[in-house]
Amino acid sequence: MLQHQATPSNTTDLHDFSFDDFLAEEEIIDDVVDEATKILKRSIEALQEVAYDPRSCPRKYVKRPREQYHQLLVDDYFSDNPLYPTNIFRRRFRMSRPLFLRIISELSKWSNYFTTQLDALHRQGLTPLQKCTAAIHQLANGSAADHLDEHLKIGESTGLEAMKMFVEGVIAVFGEYYLRRPTVEDAERLLKIGESRGFPGMFGSIDCWHWERCPVAWKGQFTRGDQKVPTIILEAVASHDLWIWHAFFGVAGSNNDINVLNQSTLFMKE
Repeated sequence: MLQHQATPSNTTDLHDFSFDDFLAEEEIIDDVVDEATKILKRSIEALQEVAYDPRSCPRKYVKRPREQYHQLLVDDYFSDNPLYPTNIFRRRFRMSRPLFLRIISELSKWSNYFTTQLDALHRQGLTPLQKCTAAIHQLANGSAADHLDEHLKIGESTGLEAMKMFVEGVIAVFGEYYLRRPTVEDAERLLKIGESRGFPGMFGSIDCWHWERCPVAWKGQFTRGDQKVPTIILEAVASHDLWIWHAFFGVAGSNNDINVLNQSTLFMKE
């Protein structure tokens, strides 16, 4: 008769698995999880460094002492006894002080942008003097907008915005009178003045001027052999009182006064 013999089992008897063995395995699993977490964290940080974009971070607020530098500007140029005399003002602003103040007065009527306002913290904002000074320094002297922050405490983007608003305001307020073609009365008056000065039949003086601040994107169109840098030609006609009656800008290529005159609208009737 065959007898059944029990085969030894490969599985561990549960009764032989002690609590200490269980804790040891738990510690091993925890160590593996911790190590995997550290590796995953380092990988995420590395990816974040690669994909870091400073523009996505909040801008750092610069608390500019606007009120203090407004007063310094007034003391330098606009007080009853300014630090700098009228000749220096004209050299730096390219106009007289009364004319500049008149422009500011008219622009403040044209738009609230050129009035002193309070910000969200009830601090005084930039004054019309600061905004118009920033605009005229960029237009008259070619100053960089970021450079104005040092002595006007106006940020680069705000300085550019002030310049654009200044140009739009001057065109809107003064364009109807100053940016116009001469009337019959203007022509007769200027011809009489020219005759009295020894130039009968003379309306004004015409000349071409080379503007060296050519935009980078246009330099290939305005490169000339006789000029060291790319220039844009401005043709203008001005009377004895420096009133500009005609301006023609932007003829590409190598040009002189004659072929610029042939392309301009000086002798064209509207």
